[in-house]
Amino acid sequence: MKEYKLICTNCDESYEKETIDFRCNHCSEPLELEEVKIGKINDGNILTQTNLERYQDFYPYLTIDSKLNLNEGFTPLVSSKALAKEYGIKNIYFKNESQNPTWSFKDRGTVTGVLRAMNLGYEKIGTVSTGNMATSVAAYGSKAELETYVLVKKGIADEKIKPIAIYGPRLIEVDGDYSKLYDKSLSIGHENDICFINSDAPYRVEGYKTIAFEICEQLNFEVPDYVIVPTSAGGDVRGIEKGFREFFNVGLIKKVPKMIVVQAAGCSPIYNAFKDNKLVIDRVMDPDTIAHAIENPYPPSGNQVLRMLKRNGGLAIAVTDEEILKFQNKLASLGLFVQPASATSLAAIDKLYKDNIIGESDRIVCILTGSGLKYTAALDKHELKAHGCKLEELNDYIKKVGK
Repeated sequence: MKEYKLICTNCDESYEKETIDFRCNHCSEPLELEEVKIGKINDGNILTQTNLERYQDFYPYLTIDSKLNLNEGFTPLVSSKALAKEYGIKNIYFKNESQNPTWSFKDRGTVTGVLRAMNLGYEKIGTVSTGNMATSVAAYGSKAELETYVLVKKGIADEKIKPIAIYGPRLIEVDGDYSKLYDKSLSIGHENDICFINSDAPYRVEGYKTIAFEICEQLNFEVPDYVIVPTSAGGDVRGIEKGFREFFNVGLIKKVPKMIVVQAAGCSPIYNAFKDNKLVIDRVMDPDTIAHAIENPYPPSGNQVLRMLKRNGGLAIAVTDEEILKFQNKLASLGLFVQPASATSLAAIDKLYKDNIIGESDRIVCILTGSGLKYTAALDKHELKAHGCKLEELNDYIKKVGK
């Protein structure tokens, strides 16, 4: 394990190790591991190696322990030429992150975050989340036999809390201002020797690089023109973009795709700043969207995402709940059942098409961040049908409904 510097994403101040809040002591912006400049993909059969073993050169600062692995990563990249034809472009691909162990992309960042905690000697880990990340940290904490603390806001639905509780963490419903809990958890963790692996912790962000690495391999290193990422805190899109940058650094790809951040119109602080040509986000005061997984009114990596988009030449887009539900249903027609937040990626393509931003030569990858089973309450918003009849009437009924 090599020691790598952490660099401020804003002022370039460097640090030998993590600060208490994972932010720059001078400007309070997020830290990021310095870029890997030399590396290769390890040979081997992906059926017998973990994704961190395959891409180990790009994680020189971690001691990889395959015993922690839950077979995260190596998720399918599903092509839809029919849908691409509908929009008049070359191809559309869906990176289906619902195939991860706890059904979301969060597992990629959790495994690297937990490995870092273990490398540093921590016996206790934690996170602040009411959704995908909470479940993921609970699962990996259980696998690693670490004392795990998951902090959620008081009163969250059983549909969300029980899939967290099944893994047996110290699950604490916190009564108070949830927006302050992120920062509070870090100071509490420092005092109690708990490594909190929150949404944009540097080593969590590093885990998302493997999404980019896999896309490159799955497309035979012909990089897509755009990658669309449903965005909440901002750690996922930062990690994915960094993964492409590092493959570019070592000569594995010839370009870095343009990143497209998509948010729900009812909670879109990054989009709001982007459309106004700002590099600093403002808090959304009354968030309201069905896409709860990306409902973050003040994303901790928001400013860095804006800086990244400016450097990358990317875009930010917002889509309505009506559009989200429409394209959740559209994805289901392709055999892909995703949570509402994931459906924002296809809704973004529709917007790009209508705004004449995408063209016939473009290839686009949509990141489907999590499974539809994560939020089944959304199904109540769809007009879903089921038929019924008596057994003795079944043959005639099938003939009737089949007409």
